[in-house]
Amino acid sequence: MVSSPAATQSLARALAAHLRPGDVVAVEGGLGSGKTTFVRGLATALLGTDPVSSPTFTFRHRYGGTEGSPALEHVDLYRIDDPAELAELGLEEAFATDAVTAIEWPERAPELVGRPRWRVVVDGSGEEPRAITIERLD
Repeated sequence: MVSSPAATQSLARALAAHLRPGDVVAVEGGLGSGKTTFVRGLATALLGTDPVSSPTFTFRHRYGGTEGSPALEHVDLYRIDDPAELAELGLEEAFATDAVTAIEWPERAPELVGRPRWRVVVDGSGEEPRAITIERLD
């Protein structure tokens, strides 16, 4: 159990030590559970900074990608209601081999996400503590 956003980010930073370019991290959880907070922790560890904002309305943000650190692709599929919408968005570009890709709401487009290398599940919302499960899938 984690009780604060700082603890959530700490877990993400620990996972980041195991990530390599080309890895896909599926981040699951309900509204307000802390998925974007988790991605912020990944960004801090991978990029040395936290430029992360939720891409709910833009679907995708790309951060970093300087020499010595991989880029971070952050995809939010919350607004996807029909998988047919994906063809117009060009989100397949987010799965670059030079980047770590973190995807919120991956269950909304399993055909796009495929089989991620990592699965993170954040349970809880509001002021309650979170249970975070991190699973390597390969």
